[in-house]
Amino acid sequence: MTLQPLLDAPVAVIVHFATVVPAFFLGTWLLFFSTRGSRYHRLAGKVYLSLMAVTAFAAIFIRAFAGWSISVGPLKLGLIHLFILLTYQGIWRTLRAIRQGDLAAHQASMRGMYFGALIVAGLLAFAPGRVMYRMFFG
Repeated sequence: MTLQPLLDAPVAVIVHFATVVPAFFLGTWLLFFSTRGSRYHRLAGKVYLSLMAVTAFAAIFIRAFAGWSISVGPLKLGLIHLFILLTYQGIWRTLRAIRQGDLAAHQASMRGMYFGALIVAGLLAFAPGRVMYRMFFG
């Protein structure tokens, strides 16, 4: 494994990586190990949602390089950029549900965002040619 592909990547990729990695570990703790509703769970949830928001924002500026894409000014967006919408929708649904006291909807939106925006998108980050692939497989 080498960090050189990450160090050579555009700033948007570095910011994306620097926020998504802690979001993954924090999200894992929140979903599987934390005491729901505790002060630490609520604080960690706020940090997690903030990390996910920054991760999604940074992803807007990561240029698509393969497959179908559209150019919007300097941006080049591909199908993987649909995870940005999934993430922002998840954040909005999570906040709305918890403010309404709907714990079931809150849990469902958090699980959906974790598995969709972190697990599925994370696996796609290891596609050949991407920075994560180059970091781990050369």
